Amino acid sequence: MATALEASIDNLYREALNDFVASRTALAKTLTGADAQRVRKLAKPTVVPWAVNQLYWRDRRSWDQLIKAGEQLRKTQVAALEGRKADVRAATEAHRQAVTDAVQKAERIAAADALHPATESLMRTFEALSLRSDDGEPPGRLTKALQPSGFEALAGIKVAAKAPPPEKTPSAAEQKATAKAELARKKHEAEVRRAEAALERARQKMADAEAALKKTRSS
Repeated sequence: MATALEASIDNLYREALNDFVASRTALAKTLTGADAQRVRKLAKPTVVPWAVNQLYWRDRRSWDQLIKAGEQLRKTQVAALEGRKADVRAATEAHRQAVTDAVQKAERIAAADALHPATESLMRTFEALSLRSDDGEPPGRLTKALQPSGFEALAGIKVAAKAPPPEKTPSAAEQKATAKAELARKKHEAEVRRAEAALERARQKMADAEAALKKTRSS
């Protein structure tokens, strides 16, 4: 009986969105006790989760590809965080493409029922579904749009710490070269200061000469 009820609930989420309430009521009337109460409490999906559900029910291959791409991306991210070799860029691109394909197919399914779910919300929901580590709602029974959790999905993963590079003791030749370079730097700085002082004296002499010339002309 439990299997038959689960199949009936699945059918609720497979049907046209506008038929959900009527079908839920009809199903509940065929049941008694806790089963009837459970069915009456089933939430009607909004447009976005309904479209996501339809991909699961009507295009299982695309759904499986999306979930597989999400699992692979998560494994790759974990490997990278733990310091193991991992091609995160390739896994990210494959996941992005799987999400894009899922969105396009869900939009086509919804359009056939004259429904138009928001593309951005579809994308976020597919991304969240494919990357989440917990089971959440059963596949095909989503009732509300989701938000991706990002690296929160990787909570508990131990990040590999990179050891600082060992300090290198400079050789005698390197020490000599460093001392020579420091001496040259100080010599250069002294020459610059002398040149600046000479320039300042020349400017002062020029200013004095101009002042004297003006005074002579005004006499």
